[in-house]
Formats: sequence, C-alpha cells, structure tokens
Amino acid sequence: MRKKTTVARISNSSTANIIDAAASTGSAQAGAERRVTSYDVALLAGVSQSAVSRCFKPGASVSPATHAKVMQAAIALDYIPNAAARSLITRRSNLVAVIISNLANLYYPQILSELSQQIARQGKRLLLFTLEREADIGKALCDVWQYQVDGAIVAAWLSDEQMAEFARRDVPLVLFNRNPRDNAVPAVLCDQAEAARLLVSRLAEAGHRQFAIIDGPGDSAVAQERKSGVLDRLLELRLPAPIVVSGNYNYASGGHGLRKVIDRLGRVPDAVICGNDIMAIGCLDTARHELGIQVPLQMSVAGFDALEASGWLSYDITTLRQPVQKMAIEAVAMLNERMERRGGSAERRRYCSYLVEGSTARLSAEPVYIAQRFGMMAAA
Repeated sequence: MRKKTTVARISNSSTANIIDAAASTGSAQAGAERRVTSYDVALLAGVSQSAVSRCFKPGASVSPATHAKVMQAAIALDYIPNAAARSLITRRSNLVAVIISNLANLYYPQILSELSQQIARQGKRLLLFTLEREADIGKALCDVWQYQVDGAIVAAWLSDEQMAEFARRDVPLVLFNRNPRDNAVPAVLCDQAEAARLLVSRLAEAGHRQFAIIDGPGDSAVAQERKSGVLDRLLELRLPAPIVVSGNYNYASGGHGLRKVIDRLGRVPDAVICGNDIMAIGCLDTARHELGIQVPLQMSVAGFDALEASGWLSYDITTLRQPVQKMAIEAVAMLNERMERRGGSAERRRYCSYLVEGSTARLSAEPVYIAQRFGMMAAA
C-alpha cells in the first residue's frame, strides 16, 4: 500500500534522516492517498525537480552526491517514475518501434532479442510490429503512426515513399539488413550476396558442379540478394545453371524443394544451397530419412543464419553466420544519435558473414580432409 505522503524539505542527506523525515511526514498526513511525484522526491532530497528527472534518465549528467540523495529519497517515499508525465515534459515517449518480418522465421526472434536488449540499455522501450509477409508493411506503418514513437528500426522492405513518410513525421529511421536506395536513410546490413558468393566458391573448389537453390519468399529482399549472389558466382565460374525452386523459409519447403529439384534434374545435385537454415534442416531430413541420400558424400547441403538448431549434433549444418549482436548494437547506436541530434550521419554500415563449417557440406576435395571429416561415412 502506498504511503500517504506530505514532505518537508530537509538539508541533511543521510539515509537515516531522509527515511525518518519521510516516515514522520507520512504518518502526519491525513486525507486521501495520492501518488508520490518527482516534486515530493526533490523536496525531501533538497534538490531541484529537474535533478530528480536526470537521476532517472540513463546517461544524464548528475553528480554522485545528488544521485545518492535522490535515490535515498525515492526509496523512502516508494517513488515510481511516471513515464506518461515524463513524456509530456520532455516531449519524448521513449518508445522505439521495431518492425520485423514473420517470427516463424527463427532468425527474427534472434534479431528481436538483441535489439530489445540494446534498446533497454538506452532507457527506452520497444514497441513491436510483426509482418506475416513483407508486403504487409503498409498496414504495419498505419499502426505505427497511431503511437508517438521517438524512432524506428525496420527489418523489412520499404518503398521510397514510405521512407519519406518517416522524414515528414520527423521520426528517425534506421533500416536493419535492408539496403535502401535513398541515401538519406542509415542502414546496418550484412552483405548477403557476398556471403552467398563465398559459399559457392568454397563448394566449387571442393569439386561441386551441379548446384540447386531452394529459394526464400519472393517478397524477401534478403532471399533475393542471396540468390543473386549464388547465380552471379556460378556464372563467373562458368558452372552449369542451377536448378532453382521456391521455398517459404519453413521446414516443409526444404523437403518439398529437394524433391522438386531431383524431379527436374533427374538426379541428385552435387550441392543444395537453402535460403535459410530451417529449410536446410528440412532438406537434410528428407535427404537422409526419406530418400536415402548420403550427406555430404553424395550431396552437400548448406544454409544461412547459423540458427541454434543448425548447430545441434544431429544436424550440424554448414551455414553462414551474421554478426547479429554487433549489428543490433550499431543499429540502436545509429538511431540514438539521430533521435538526440535530429540528424546524424546516414551511413551504411556493412558487415560480413562468416562460414560455419558443419558436417553437411564437403568444402575441400583433398583426400585428407574427406578422411578426417567424413571417414566413417566414406568407409560405409
């Protein structure tokens, strides 16, 4: 039960005196209960109301002595900062909108977790909007504009007009893993095409010739960049055109995709590159348990995103890992700069994926490599 509080300013800053003052004034209070305010804390601590506000704002400048007095008074009065009142004074809601694609793709919960932690460290709260398809971004934006958000991080494709709407509403924007055409919009992204090129190069060096792609959704910019990287590198290497089938970033489409590839090709391909790890797991299970294909001796399988499940012993998928934590830290830092300065740089911060060498792909044709990594399989 909250204290009935009337406070009198005191000059002594010791914890005992502050608590005694709060107790005595609280017991003398008659009438209806009321919420303790920052004014009450300021009066008891003997500081200004703005000093109290600074003590509860992460990163604000305040002396250790003032901070100690305010915290002691706040504890004594059972004070809880009022976010709504603070937003009226500062004209900031401390809300950051985050728009991401379907959470069924397990890569996005990983992004969400990292962004949530970084946003909280800035003393702000995350307001989440999810999309079943990237094409649903327009509806999500209509929902965003119903709130007074201080900024937004968007991990979905935006049109030029939609990006311009953020500027018109004076809402700072940072794109996550999307490459904007508008040079005025900052972005943090992983070079998806370059990652795909790296994977193809390693597989080709190991002797793979006939490739197949189980692609991601057609409206996914990331999926299209990955496919483009695979196709471009295969063309440069003058290797046969790959079999390309559509997938949907889910487990079932990995298995269905592999069956379609084999039907169209008339045989098992040398390597299957899946648009993400979930499809790679589906492809792997179908290959091993339904079609009797030896992976990786007969066919290599690789994916993207390095999800936790892809590292499980029963899968151990060869995949490409994005530095998601670094990207989240950079995205929130960029947004914070633009929110504080109402401007800031519009740079593109590009990161590189790195190869996680699992046991589902042959990445060298050397006999020693094959014997060491797949000796038991080869013997079988």
